[in-house]
Amino acid sequence: MSRALVFDFDGLILDTEGPEFKAWQEIYVAHGCHLALQTWAACIGTRDAFDPYADLAARAGRALHTAAIRAAHEARVAELIAFEPVRPGVRDYLDAARRLGLGLAVASSSSRRWVAGHLERLGLADRFDVLCCVEDVPRVKPHPDLYVAALKALGAAPEAAIALEDSPNGVLAAKRAGLFCVAVPNPLTAKLDLSAADIRLASLDELPLPALLRRTGP
Repeated sequence: MSRALVFDFDGLILDTEGPEFKAWQEIYVAHGCHLALQTWAACIGTRDAFDPYADLAARAGRALHTAAIRAAHEARVAELIAFEPVRPGVRDYLDAARRLGLGLAVASSSSRRWVAGHLERLGLADRFDVLCCVEDVPRVKPHPDLYVAALKALGAAPEAAIALEDSPNGVLAAKRAGLFCVAVPNPLTAKLDLSAADIRLASLDELPLPALLRRTGP
């Protein structure tokens, strides 16, 4: 029987991934270049897998003003994310998990400041028992460390937990940690290979938590 629910953050609770990619695409275009999803996909759900500054400089064939690009990118991402709501079904899952007495965690390759800040802004900060972020583990997704740490903090075994993920890197991390994994892609990650997940949903609204637990239970 499931005793814990572990959420990814970026792209799963809040779609930050579409804005991040769009902002970089705009910067590439401004420099006469193109950023394909196939190139960007390596860094979705993880960290340091792709350096857009180095890649853009190589494509443009010239040195770039990195600090100015970083500032412009951060401002544009913040502008785009401000229009993003909590993804469909997330609040219902959190409500149902509490009613059912499940432990709740976030396992994210992003920084604690990023995750906690957005959860606070969205009114979700007090809904989770545990936040496991990049500062808490030696390796981020697709390694299993974040999930292992989250389960340890919750006092739950892998076979008694369900992971909710949106990216291939996240799905691999969850499966490597031994969890049942539900892939819930956003519009960007829906184009990627999520076949390693146990179940794929268009959104959490598609399958309410009690129904998911019945499907995964003994």
